[in-house]
Parts: sequence; C-alpha cells; structure tokens
Amino acid sequence: MLSSSHKPSAALRILPLLLGVLYAGNALADISDTIKPFVSVAYTYDDNLLRLPDDFPTAFGPRGDRATQSQAGVLFDRPIGRQRLTGSAKVSRVSFDHYDALDYNGKDFNADLAWQLGNHLEGNLGGSYSQTLTPFTDFHTDDRNLRTQRREYFNGAWRFHPSWRVRAAYNRFDFSYELPVQRFNNRVEDTSEAGVDYLARSGSRVGLVVRKLKGRYDFPRRFGSLLDEGYEQDELKANIYWTVSGITTIQVLAGYAKRKHDVFKERDASGANGRITMDWKPSGKLRFKFEGWRDFAAVESSVVNNSLNKGVSAAATWDISAKLQGTASVRRERRNFERVSGVTFTGDPSDTTRGATVGLQYQPLRNVQVGVSAFSDRRNGSPFLGTGSYRAKGASVNASVQF
Repeated sequence: MLSSSHKPSAALRILPLLLGVLYAGNALADISDTIKPFVSVAYTYDDNLLRLPDDFPTAFGPRGDRATQSQAGVLFDRPIGRQRLTGSAKVSRVSFDHYDALDYNGKDFNADLAWQLGNHLEGNLGGSYSQTLTPFTDFHTDDRNLRTQRREYFNGAWRFHPSWRVRAAYNRFDFSYELPVQRFNNRVEDTSEAGVDYLARSGSRVGLVVRKLKGRYDFPRRFGSLLDEGYEQDELKANIYWTVSGITTIQVLAGYAKRKHDVFKERDASGANGRITMDWKPSGKLRFKFEGWRDFAAVESSVVNNSLNKGVSAAATWDISAKLQGTASVRRERRNFERVSGVTFTGDPSDTTRGATVGLQYQPLRNVQVGVSAFSDRRNGSPFLGTGSYRAKGASVNASVQF
C-alpha cells in the first residue's frame, strides 16, 4: 500500500492556478492569427480511481482520489498557398493526492497537412503522438503505466468527374506500455483502404470502401507451445453521408468484416460491422448526436486481447445563452470476448459498461472558459477475465485561456 503524501491538498493547489488563468485571460490579447498559445488547469475527484471491482479488498488504499492537471500548449493554423497546416502541441502535469506514484507528465502532439494539387486531387498527410496514463478499466494496479500512442497517416482523393471520386488511405497505429507486465499489449496496427464515392449536388454522398487491417504484437503471449501472434481483418462497407434535411444528417460506415488470427483459428469471426451516426439540430441552440456501433477492438487484459463490441450513445449540447453551454451524454457498450482452446471461462465471457456525463461551460470572455462536469460509470463484468463489476462517479472543475 502506498503511504499518504504530505503535499498540500489539490483544492489548495488549484485555487491560485485558477485565479492565474482567469487573470491572464483578462489581461492579454491575441498574440497571433496563426499560433494560439493556451494554458488550462483542472481539478478532478474520482471515487473509484483504479476501477476496482465491487468485492475487491481495498489493499491499494482508498478507492477514491483527487488529481490536479496543469496544461500548456499551442494551436496553429497556417495556410500555405492552397495547402493548410494545422495542429497542436501540449504538455501536462498530473498530480494525485494519495496515489502520487501515478504522477506523470503527459504529452500530446499532432499535425495535419491538407494538400491539394490542381482542382481534382486532394488529401491529408499527418501524424500524432500522445503519452498518458493507461485506463484502469481492464488492469488494476497502483503502479504507473503510461501508454504511448503514435499514428501516421496519408490519404488522397481524385475527383475525376463532378459527381465521382476515388479514394485511398493508409494508417499506422503504434501502442506501447511502460509497465513491464503490460508490455504484451505493445502492438502495431496497419490499415489500408480504397473506395469510390458518388457525390450528389445536395451535399450527400454514397460509396463503397474496401479495407484491410493487420495487427501484430511485439511480445506475443504464449499458450502452451503456441504464440498468440496477430490478426488480419478484411472489410467491405458502405460509406454514406446523407443530408436528410437542413437539421438532420446521417453518416454510415458499415458492412461486412472478417477477422482471422494467426493461431487458435476458433477465434476467427465474421459478420456485420460498422458505425452509424445521426446529427440532429432541432433549433439553433440545441443539438443532438446519436451513435450505434458493432466492431472488433483490442483489449488491454492479461487473459484476452480482442472483443466484439456492440454499443449505443447519445449526446446533447444546449447553448443556454451567449456565454453558457450545457452538455449531457449517455453510453452503453457490451464486449463479447474471444474464446481460446484450453482456457475455460467461468460464466458469460462478456461485460457491459454504462456511463453518463453532464457539464456546464461558461465563457466570461472571448478567450476564457470555465467549466464543471460530473460523471457516473458502471460495469457488469466477468471476474475471471479481470473485468469485474464496478461503480465509479466523480466531478471536475476546469479553466482555460487562449492567448
């Protein structure tokens, strides 16, 4: 068990930071139209930080903890002829009251070049890098475990006719974990795709996309004499953007997917796969977003590494006034885990997570925001898989200023 820290409480530490952010926003004007520096601070309380199961003994110490996050960075947006370079760079310091062994420095960098050649060729080239604390949902420990995620991508489209275009894209995701006992989750995913779209005059489009995903693990898990090495996934999906009316749009990227594994072929699966999103704006001040999905995903667990996820979510944004905005969202997701020969599951090899958030954002000045939010998270899980049932709730207050 970690001993309690003697550093001052998060509430006392964040008060001068909040006041400093608000003062800076009132005192400083914009520095540049291209580069926008910003600073922010946040204070958060989580009553089950490590996402411990309901019946799990509190050997780590208290279930809840408070954290302070200080962040600084820059946003940039620079036209270069017909091209446009955008991105951001930010660093953060996160400190916990009790679990101070989890304190870390976060990093987040991304850049995107929207390129265009002539009147018919366009696309994007970019990348990102982030370093943050790994979520505790599937692995419970009070040892710090930073997750580093890198992404590189390129895509292009050729509009060979006013109503038709062809597209191609490549993405690489690279995940690595700091904690040695979690390094079996280090992996690389490469995705290649090609597609064709019909572009309607209304702004809607309909198309097809074929995609191939390859995943490999740097430190494969061993089951007996076999290594759990990697997987491939082939997809054929409809790609639709439908302007139903002036207040409703629907996006669909859904179809058929087949997932194959290098070993333990009984884990292979196929079927419907994709995501549907609807945006509805019944008024100028009220907006809704609804989503539903069915797709395969990686799992950061010591027992399984893949699942078939089925979920729905709804989010609302209300512009209460020119300076005040309210938000709310709900989400439900069920994960069905893969089965492996020689490993016996006790009970249903799945879990279901439900979550809800509410928040308020107040903008006293054009470049200053102050916000409060609260969340509730609940899971019915499988103890054998390390995804036991838990409940968590918390709240945060934050302030930010852009110069």
